[in-house]
Amino acid sequence: MPTTRVRIHNPDTIATPTGYSHVAEVRGGKLVFIAGQIARDPQGNLVGKGDYRRQTEQVFENLRRALESVGASFYDVVKLTIFVRDVRHLPEIREVRDRYVNTKNPPTSTAVQVSGLADPDFLLEVEAIASLE
Repeated sequence: MPTTRVRIHNPDTIATPTGYSHVAEVRGGKLVFIAGQIARDPQGNLVGKGDYRRQTEQVFENLRRALESVGASFYDVVKLTIFVRDVRHLPEIREVRDRYVNTKNPPTSTAVQVSGLADPDFLLEVEAIASLE
């Protein structure tokens, strides 16, 4: 749930972003850093070889599980960093992401196109920072 400890906003001195926020101010609490998640299921198998949507779904499920392991949810996420092999797939990545994040007050976010990830079958990797009371 949103708290008054975290203020996510967009200064009117910067162009209004689409689908993310520019600033997340955290006052107190503790920060949780979630390592970049990739499209592997709990048994370590690659999910969705060559399929951005399936890989994104698995990545966000992994992020959800990681957040839950510390008593957090996507409402506690203040920052997402998305590493993607082909930015032309950002619309479908965002579509899946929007099923998880608070779209009315989305976390800050950065998307970076990369030439490769740790395994050539990985199409994206997403890391998160959450703030807990």
